[in-house]
Amino acid sequence: MRTAPTILHLDMDAFYASAEQASKPSLRGKAVVVGGLGPRGVVATASYEARAFGVHSAMPMAQARRLAPNAAYLTPRFTFYRAISDQVMGLLRDLSPLVEPLSLDEAFVDLEAGDAAWDEASARLVGVRLRADIRAVTALTGSVGLAASKMLAKIASEQAKPDGLALIDPGTERELLGPMSVRILPGVGPATGDHLRRAGITTVEEIVEAGEDEVVRLLGKAHGHGLYAMALARDDRAVVAERDTKSVSVEDTYDVDIHDRVRVRMEVRRLADRCVRRLRGAGLSGRTIVLKVRRYDFSTLTRSETLRGPTDDPAVVREAAGRLLEAVDTTGGVRLLGVGVSGLADYTQEDLFAQAAGEPELVEEETVDAEVPVVEAGAGAVAERQWRAGHDVRHAEYGHGWVQGSGLGRVTVRFERPDDVGPGRVRTFRTDDPGLEPAEPLPLVSGAVRG
Repeated sequence: MRTAPTILHLDMDAFYASAEQASKPSLRGKAVVVGGLGPRGVVATASYEARAFGVHSAMPMAQARRLAPNAAYLTPRFTFYRAISDQVMGLLRDLSPLVEPLSLDEAFVDLEAGDAAWDEASARLVGVRLRADIRAVTALTGSVGLAASKMLAKIASEQAKPDGLALIDPGTERELLGPMSVRILPGVGPATGDHLRRAGITTVEEIVEAGEDEVVRLLGKAHGHGLYAMALARDDRAVVAERDTKSVSVEDTYDVDIHDRVRVRMEVRRLADRCVRRLRGAGLSGRTIVLKVRRYDFSTLTRSETLRGPTDDPAVVREAAGRLLEAVDTTGGVRLLGVGVSGLADYTQEDLFAQAAGEPELVEEETVDAEVPVVEAGAGAVAERQWRAGHDVRHAEYGHGWVQGSGLGRVTVRFERPDDVGPGRVRTFRTDDPGLEPAEPLPLVSGAVRG
């Protein structure tokens, strides 16, 4: 293990919720919960104000509403979050060629590989500057941990939250880890934690006291040896630069099970088109089309078909996904559908797919996140335009705003921008108001370039 704290772990603070607060002056300092708003929705992120009420990630949204009934509940804007993440990851890559993203809001950086730091003083200076740069570029805060290993750097960033910096001096790791819960160690989830607890082991020091042989007996050879080494603060895992994408996929979970086979086919076609847009956005094509179906009883089926060559043709992907669907029984109802493409390449072989020559290029145009895809209500029916809470809109008369809520043919919009000093005005419109349209998110920092 290293002798200097040159591995950095960055964790953005309550990322999705903080991004929403930064973009919406009326929500700053307020409880904000981001996640699925339907009956089966779960919390993706809660602001620190919402966490004070006991709301946390992965909690059922219905429970969150009971705990914090007056919080603002918003649906995620992943395109917006990715743009901010790209800005942050760009700052990290300026420090080192070895950046290992764990998610949109979290990454490891090997400072030594970029000659950015070589001892405690230089590492601390990098951490201070990074946090300042993130705030300047995104208006958000991140917590930084610095240590001689990935495990300890992540523990340090957790100690630094929110909006702080923590550095673990090499040589003090054992003393720091000893009284901590075994759950602090990588790979110790609820099941492993309970298993150790039943054996009388609840802290990291108690793992060391039990001895390696006992830990291996309790957890097995592979897990036991690794966990014992971690308890001794031994972690030689390298920071690995971002790996190549293995697949591209999209999926939707439905608030009410879909029983209508025609509707299921329509959803699969829509998902296929979304998947292709994402595929093309990454400059990729793929050979294997994958269909995922979760049925009413929570059983999940995955079916795949491998083509003769890679494609990014939406008609081909729709057709293949449709064929896969025909082999799946959806009689009892469907609660989740997904379409993916794997076997990725950076070229296509269009001539292999003459069977799709008569198909239109795309069923639907690229839409911004603000609008819920319209679902046909039946033959001859007119589908009502719907709007997602928290998503961006623009009105011909009032300018840029965001959806506070909608229902019963009405949509309520608060008109404000990230650089406004105070809350904006609220107005209500018909959902089909011709002056109202979806809009792109505005940069959080004036003059900033979105990724």
